[in-house]
Parts: sequence; structure tokens; C-alpha cells
Amino acid sequence: MIPFGELAALLTALCWSASALFFTWSGRRIGSQAVNLARLVAALVLVTLLHLALFHTPFPFHAGSARYCYLGISGLIGFCLGDAVLFEAFLLLGPRLALLIMTLSPVFSTILGRLFLHQALGPGKLLAILVTLAGIAWVVWEHSSDADARRPRHLSLGIALAVGGALGQSGGLLFSRFGLEGGFPPLSANVLRLTAATAGLLLWHLLRGNLLSLFGRLRDRQAALQVLGGATFGPVLGVTCSLFAIAHASMGVAATLMSLSPVILLPISVLIDKEKISLGAVLGTLLSIAGSVALFML
Repeated sequence: MIPFGELAALLTALCWSASALFFTWSGRRIGSQAVNLARLVAALVLVTLLHLALFHTPFPFHAGSARYCYLGISGLIGFCLGDAVLFEAFLLLGPRLALLIMTLSPVFSTILGRLFLHQALGPGKLLAILVTLAGIAWVVWEHSSDADARRPRHLSLGIALAVGGALGQSGGLLFSRFGLEGGFPPLSANVLRLTAATAGLLLWHLLRGNLLSLFGRLRDRQAALQVLGGATFGPVLGVTCSLFAIAHASMGVAATLMSLSPVILLPISVLIDKEKISLGAVLGTLLSIAGSVALFML
């Protein structure tokens, strides 16, 4: 039997690696708030057109109030709150280190699965959690002791924001899992999530009075193209694949495989961003991924 859910989770990791780079580059040019808002608007347009092409309707009107609620909450938690703090972490830590800390998401997902889905959390899984945390702590220590590291207050803030991003992703996956019950199409679920998130973020910035100024930053054509690329690989392709993954695999397994982005970004960080990576950082990354993979195998 072909493990479609697991394969979709691996494809998600590839897509999120690409989107992390695009959003980091664009965020450095126009700021994380503008990127967060613009990529949601772009992603909603793209995913609505895709939904129209495949299902002959731009919106899943038949979803029902319960799915609207679950998937709307999922979008607000995952896209608005989780991604907002993650984008700030990208700017403070860089995409590789921020996504490494995001490997905490399988840990949080496993705990949430135990609390709300009644999935077992035995001694082996607890040990895997400790291994994952040890690997992350190792890399963070290597990064903070490096001569080129950012100031400690920026490092601590970036770590806290990345942890918040991991919590947001896990919480979003939990509510998405509820909304996908009964074989609801992942693409339709993504339309609902993006609609709620985009509406929520537009209202937030409208009330703050900075909506027009944020969109005005998109006059930077290079940043606008980077946002479009990130939206395509992130909220459109990546999130749709992630929803397919949790619909066809356990939440902990899917989140674990999605957390492979830091490994994918290791050679990219060296080749593109010219980042210097110590042997300890490499070993810590592998240790954290090994702990996450152990959650899948145990």
C-alpha cells in the first residue's frame, strides 16, 4: 500500500523550505507584517482559482457550520497567529534556525493528539521528545556561542517566537483534523482556512489603520514576486499537502515528516545565504530530526 499521507508530508516539507526562503527574503525588504498579509491575499486568490478549476465552484458552500467553525479557527491559529510570530523569527534567526525550532511541532502535535484524540504517549515517545529537545538545544547553543551570532536578546526573542510558531502549527493541525472528518477535500479545507485567516488579518490591520501602508510596500517589485513565490509554495501547495497528509496519516507522523525542512535548508543556507554552519549545528540538527523520526517509528 502506497503511504500517500507520508509522501504528502514529505512534499509539504519541501514546499515549506522553499516558502521559508521566499518569505525571509521578502521580509527583509518590506517587513514581516506586509509579507504575512500579502501572502494570504495572494494565496487566497490562487487557491480559489484552483478550487474553481477542480470543483467548478470558488468556495465550498456545502461544508456546513461545524466545518466552518473548525477550519476557520484552524486558519486563525495557524495563519494569523502562528505564522505571524514565525515570520518575525525568520528575520531574527534566519530560516534554517527558525525552522529547526519548528521541529518542536511534532512534539506539540503528539501531546495534543494524546489530550484530544486519545492517542497513546508511551515511554518511547517521551524519550523521542527529549531527544528532539536535546538536538534543538544543541543547535541553539552552537548558534548563540558563535562569534557572528546576533545579540542575546534578539536570539532569545527569536527562539520564543519560533516556539510560538510551532504551537500555532500544531494547534492549527488539530482543528484541521476535526474539520477534515468524513472525507472533506483538503483543498476545500484550505479555502476555508485561508478565507478566515485573510478576513481576520485584513480586519486587524484595518482597525490599526496601517492596511494601505502595508499594501503600499508591495511597490517593491522584487519583494512582491518573492511574496507570490512564497504564497504558491506555502499556503497553497504546502498547506494543501499538509491537510492531505493529516487526513491520511496520524497527526504526529505527519507533523514529524513536515519538520524535515531544516535538513533540506542546511545545504541551501550554505550555498545561497553563505551561512557558516558548524559541525555541532549539523549534528544537533540530525539529532533533533532523529528524535522527530522516532515519534513516527515508535
